[in-house]
Amino acid sequence: QVQLVESGGGLVQAGGSLRLSCVASGMTFSVINIGWYRQAPGKQRELVAGISRGGNTNYADSVKGRFTISRDNSKSTAFLQMNSLKPEDSAVYYCSVPYTNYWGQGTQVTVSS
Repeated sequence: QVQLVESGGGLVQAGGSLRLSCVASGMTFSVINIGWYRQAPGKQRELVAGISRGGNTNYADSVKGRFTISRDNSKSTAFLQMNSLKPEDSAVYYCSVPYTNYWGQGTQVTVSS
C-alpha cells in the first residue's frame, strides 16, 4: 500500500523558516519523481517544487531562491526547506508522486506578518 506522510508544518513569523518532510512507503522511492504542492483557501492547488529520481529540481517562480527541495533515498524521504517565508506562503502543503493519485494528507503552514 502506497503511503505518503508529510510533517513539519506549523506557525512561523514572516522571514522565518520551516522544513517539511515527506516519508514514502509501499513504493521504490529511488525510482520516482516527487512534487511538493500547496493549496491556499479559495485557490487552486499549485506545484511548488519538484525533484526527479535523478535529483533534477524545478521550482515555481514565487519560491525560487527561498525554497529548496531535496531527497534522501536511503530514508525514502523528500524534504522542502522553506526560508524567508512570506504570509502568501500560507497554505496546506502536500507531497505527491506526479501524474498519479498518490498524495499525502497535507501539513499546514501559516506565516504571520
